[in-house]
Amino acid sequence: MSACKWTGLSLALGAALSLLGTTSASAADGPQVTPAVHHDTLHSLRGTMPRPDDFQKNPHAHPLHPLPFIDGPGNQTDGALQQFGSSAFAPALGAGFDGVGQGFSGPQGTFQVNSAPPDTNGAVGATQYFQIVNSGFAVFDKTTKAVVYGPVATNTLWSGFGGPCETDNDGDAVVVYDKAANRWVVSQFAVTAAPYYQCVAVSATSDATGAWHRYAFPYGSVFPDYPKMGVWPDGYYETFNMFNGNTFAGAKLCAYDRSAMLSGLAATQQCFQLSTSYGGVLPADLDGSTAPPAGSPNYMMNFGSSSLNLWKFHVDWSNSANTTLAGPTNIPVASFAAACGGGACVPQYGSSTKLDSLGDRLMFRLAYRNFTGHESLVVSHSVRVGTKRSNAYTGVRWYEIRNPAGTPQVYQQATFSPDTSYRWMGSVAMDKLGDMALGYSVSSSAIHPAIRYTGRLATDPLSTMQAENSIIEGNGSQSGNNLSRWGDYSAMTIDPVDDCTFWYTTEYLQQTGSFNWNTRIASFKFPGCQ
Repeated sequence: MSACKWTGLSLALGAALSLLGTTSASAADGPQVTPAVHHDTLHSLRGTMPRPDDFQKNPHAHPLHPLPFIDGPGNQTDGALQQFGSSAFAPALGAGFDGVGQGFSGPQGTFQVNSAPPDTNGAVGATQYFQIVNSGFAVFDKTTKAVVYGPVATNTLWSGFGGPCETDNDGDAVVVYDKAANRWVVSQFAVTAAPYYQCVAVSATSDATGAWHRYAFPYGSVFPDYPKMGVWPDGYYETFNMFNGNTFAGAKLCAYDRSAMLSGLAATQQCFQLSTSYGGVLPADLDGSTAPPAGSPNYMMNFGSSSLNLWKFHVDWSNSANTTLAGPTNIPVASFAAACGGGACVPQYGSSTKLDSLGDRLMFRLAYRNFTGHESLVVSHSVRVGTKRSNAYTGVRWYEIRNPAGTPQVYQQATFSPDTSYRWMGSVAMDKLGDMALGYSVSSSAIHPAIRYTGRLATDPLSTMQAENSIIEGNGSQSGNNLSRWGDYSAMTIDPVDDCTFWYTTEYLQQTGSFNWNTRIASFKFPGCQ
């Protein structure tokens, strides 16, 4: 299909979706079904000319679209506080290395920061590590840590595709690894102007520098903010916070046809629109070699007032009338208050700028595992520690939820906060033994923002983490008028080859300044996991 035909079709379909608005696909009414407006195959990313101009744009802060609700009224005391690490230390760090950030260089040139925050995330595959930030990405050899491709603008993946997916480079990109198929999945929105699109690319092999199948899914004139993806046997699931201008319009939950996209065939999406009572929903992302029980729905989760909400999204690609969204099931948890009231309060050494907490939502990923005898979901978010503004700081609340298919139960939970530094922007995952690793940012008026992690063995006392270790201590703080944007998310992922090695990535600064962030990639595993 030519670019001209793509544009005509997308405009027509976008206009139709705009008229449908956000009320056309409630759980009671059934899903909204729309085809990708265009798809094709890029035969080799290695042979694609990168788009070097994107890194030269004037730096700008991406606006934060806060959710209009957090954790209910009141001044909650944290009901699951762990103010110490156990005597054991989290596993020793492997070889850490810098990822995409200011001055980062690779075969395709040198990266120049042009936006904040970086929205750092990454995934580990069979032989490579793929890291993506707000406007660019790079691919690393997993063993040598050498850059094998990049840095390039993220929309390089859609070169020659036509339409906004090729011309826009708007960010909020996420990469996940489909472990069952050994494929990479990358998504990025195109939202420079309505109609809006989610651009999705699925690699044809486990080599991220090879061929990719590419798609553009339409969302009309309602802004699809903060997209998050999870891999499931029957689909690639993506969630959004939808906005009409600056007015929150509720979460949108979508499934893309994984089977078709793995083969580069025409694909559709099926979506449910939630009410404005729900936002910040994450889809489950499958870890490990054991698939969920046959026919299992994708589990989706957000938080409410000292509780979690769980949905079950079952998709039927043969007959959308059989597609269902059940829930939410409300799961009470230990009391908490959102970090910074959901806003910016994180201090830094030598800077008056307070950093955003994003305490109004769960943090990427909602990691799923099917163990012998039970299914588990693990997830984290940032909460307030202390009951008064004068002594409040932030910690990372984490959960393990078991039996999501039946009556979900909180198997364990805690807020990790071993001292009065602010910990936030976490990400958590489990290895094949049930050991857990939690990475996060740390800052205070006495230290620059740092990257640290903790963990627990499956045999440790429930609801406890071990003493923390450092990935890297920052040498600078973020300055600049009103530049509070930080992170937005990070990513703890698990190596699909040994199912033991954790890989974590997030941001830090090598020196104080604005629009000069750096990122770090590190790996580690517990000695008993082989």
